[in-house]
Amino acid sequence: MKHKVLVPKRNILLCLILLLSTLHFNAQFVISEKTKIETVSLHQNAVYFEDGSEAKTIDEVIKLPVSYFKKMKGVATDFGFTTSNYWITFELINTTNGELTYFLETARPITDFVELYAIKPSKEVVKMLSGDGIPFYKRNFAERKTIFEIVLKPNEKVKYYLHAQSDGEALTMPLLLHSTENLLQLFAFEQFVFGFFYGILFIAAILYFFFFFAMREKVFLYYSLYIVFIGLLQFSVDGYFYQFITPNSGWLSLHSVLLSATLANFFLGRYAQVYLKIHLYSKGINKAFYILYGLDLLSFIAILFLPSVFQYCYPLANLLGLVLLILIIASLFVIYFKAKINDWFFGIGVFFLVAGFVIFIFKNFSLLPLNFWTENSSKLGTGLEVIFLSLSMANLIRLLKNEREDLQRLALQRSEEMNELKSYFLSNISHELRTPLNSIMNVIETIATEAKDEKLLQNCALIQYSSKSLLNSVNDILDFSKIEKNELQLDSFPFDVQKIMNTISETFQEKATEKGLLFIYSKSDDFPKQIIGDEARLEQICYDVLSNAIKFTSEGTIQFHLNCEYTSGKTVQINITISDTGIGIAKEKIDTIFESFSQENSNNKRKYYGLGLGLYIVKNLIKLHGGTLEVNSHLGVGSTFKIVLSYPLATPENKSEEPKEIRTPFDLKGKRILVVEDNKMNQMIIKMMTKKWHNTTIEYVDNGMECINHLKEKHFDLILMDLQMPVMDGYEATIAIRNGEVGEAMKNIPIIAVTADVMESTKNRTLQIGMNKYLSKPIEKDKLFNAIMNLI
Repeated sequence: MKHKVLVPKRNILLCLILLLSTLHFNAQFVISEKTKIETVSLHQNAVYFEDGSEAKTIDEVIKLPVSYFKKMKGVATDFGFTTSNYWITFELINTTNGELTYFLETARPITDFVELYAIKPSKEVVKMLSGDGIPFYKRNFAERKTIFEIVLKPNEKVKYYLHAQSDGEALTMPLLLHSTENLLQLFAFEQFVFGFFYGILFIAAILYFFFFFAMREKVFLYYSLYIVFIGLLQFSVDGYFYQFITPNSGWLSLHSVLLSATLANFFLGRYAQVYLKIHLYSKGINKAFYILYGLDLLSFIAILFLPSVFQYCYPLANLLGLVLLILIIASLFVIYFKAKINDWFFGIGVFFLVAGFVIFIFKNFSLLPLNFWTENSSKLGTGLEVIFLSLSMANLIRLLKNEREDLQRLALQRSEEMNELKSYFLSNISHELRTPLNSIMNVIETIATEAKDEKLLQNCALIQYSSKSLLNSVNDILDFSKIEKNELQLDSFPFDVQKIMNTISETFQEKATEKGLLFIYSKSDDFPKQIIGDEARLEQICYDVLSNAIKFTSEGTIQFHLNCEYTSGKTVQINITISDTGIGIAKEKIDTIFESFSQENSNNKRKYYGLGLGLYIVKNLIKLHGGTLEVNSHLGVGSTFKIVLSYPLATPENKSEEPKEIRTPFDLKGKRILVVEDNKMNQMIIKMMTKKWHNTTIEYVDNGMECINHLKEKHFDLILMDLQMPVMDGYEATIAIRNGEVGEAMKNIPIIAVTADVMESTKNRTLQIGMNKYLSKPIEKDKLFNAIMNLI
């Protein structure tokens, strides 16, 4: 006799509750202090359901029971070719005491509509958009890929609903959570791979167009057009077409994938058919090619004029691509067995192409898993195919061998040129900006010295201030470049540190007064007068920190305090304390303010202007000094910067000389100076600066060759030498002079380099070839005169 087992209803209810809680638990991803996230997939913590062609609202989805949802199938669930709406839900829990920022990577770049809804603990619903069916500027994260920024507040639990819908293309839904650092690394890797791939396609397309026009062989034209359209296909699939060409979305953006795929399929077929001359070996296969072209044409017409069947064009395009590859492989076998012709390079190229597209198509049909290599297999196959098919046509391009080698050498040089581009650009921007700045600043100084009209003086002061601001920005960029290349060096000369600090305090006293701030300057009684070090860099450190203090303080006080500790009889430790009552810095942001191009937050860049390089340079200068920097700050209260630097004390033998007062200023007592400068404006500036110099003869030449000729004919006591000039530059002229080409009497004439190029390598080179002094533009009149006096 069989006995029935009765299960109490409350036990059934308990089981259901446990089941639901298990599902709920699986849909949670908990982030604790011990959790280390670089890239993690949330598929094990997410569930999904298919919503059909008409999408539910977020309110309707939230109310759905758990039974509607299914577990995600894998790391990147692939739903195949579909127009259905899909909803995915998961929950993130931040159990730490700090705010966390991650980036969620999901659907492919060509997915039409992707929405992420964040359900906050307060029941607030935050909606974020992505997909190529909306204008690019509406995206939550301005990137070609479908990425959302995830911000979790301390101890916050947020539930997310992800909604995606496409127009028939294969819909894949990875749920990859990236850290900021890992995302940047991923972008860098993809840019490298994609840059290499698109570079190959670009060069090959141009190259085969050239071969077509040079040799009038249609095979080159077909192959070149195939490369163009396969490149556009990949450009569209990767989201670059939408991002850069059709950022407002629209018809072309949504149809670019299919249009380029259909045209690429046609031109690849024509290339293979003509190159292999299949009509000589198999009429059946040759006829099959034409049938395929007819299907390509029908597909192309459907894409353009039949929107009702548009969704079926995606699997059809993949199917036609697969058929074409089968025809090409069949052609190779027929030719080999009938004519014993074996083109290994062509065969290898086709193998890579077939392998790449088979993997890609199988991935689209969900027969292979989705990862970086399967997603980009067609790129790798196409790239290798281009290389090997190029080798297979070596006989056709033998007459153009020299031109091809030139192009290859040019391609090899590009990588080296790109590495040098940064330094070249910075060096040139220095020269191009400093040269006109030299003219502006010196002309304005001359006008301000002679002008008596108050309005004109105010305008001059405004121009001087703007010019100095631009010069400081240029200097910051150059210092940044030197730091990145480890070329930043410190000078070591005696200087009056009290005079420098007093000048700095006077400058910022005026700036603070203009802004309505109280500026307090103080120093200890035993503060040294003469030390040995880099006067300009110490001034730069104080200037940058004080500038920030005034910039970020709208009301209150700026304090600038100096004291010292004599660590021995030969060295002194200088303590600089700069405090303000400004906006302050959040504790977690303090370390980031010393990064390049950084401000406390993005809004400050708009509100407070600036490159964000000042503190980055300050930190590296202090490090170069072997000093320390300490920052204490509170939001809304203010900040305090404590800088400690050690310097040798100047001895009586090496103390800097105090400037002597002279009744007749700028008197060179009959000395003759030769100015070698090709820029007429710079010549005019020097004339303006020296027009009140007494007992001084100055002559001007335009290049190094004229300088050599002048020195052979006339006697001069000193040369002001520009570096970048036509015919013969300043380097060549100096070397010629030091080698005695103008005579032994002029071999040791003092030469001062006057240049807008302030790169450290330039300065070192001028001294190495025998120049006595290096002055950078814009030139100050007093510094120029003192430099000349010290040498003659």
